[in-house]
Amino acid sequence: MSGGRQGREGDWEEGTPVPLYVVTGGRAEAGDAQVLDLVTLIVARTEPEPGMRPEHVSILRMCANPLSVAELSAHLDLPFGAVHVLLSDLLAGSLVEARQTRAAHTAAADPDVEILKALIDGLQRL
Repeated sequence: MSGGRQGREGDWEEGTPVPLYVVTGGRAEAGDAQVLDLVTLIVARTEPEPGMRPEHVSILRMCANPLSVAELSAHLDLPFGAVHVLLSDLLAGSLVEARQTRAAHTAAADPDVEILKALIDGLQRL
């Protein structure tokens, strides 16, 4: 997210990036137990409320339909670490839901040993 920096006259310089520690509230790591990766889908569970941080509002609006953490990072123009911290805030408040997509891939990556043995036996008979 871009913000501004105050010049000598008190005017804001448009387009000057805001340091990430300002966006994340000074935190570099998410303090939650929720494991998020780039393909985790995020879905908003509520509408933005008045007084919320602008980054949180943006995430809630974008996630009316499921979006991956990688897509959020790209749309917000923030690195994964910063987005992870912001999402941990929203997850802690139950404002968003994280849907893991890796479970299906993990099951496919760990095939049944008995099936593999049967496959090898069948191939050896050919």
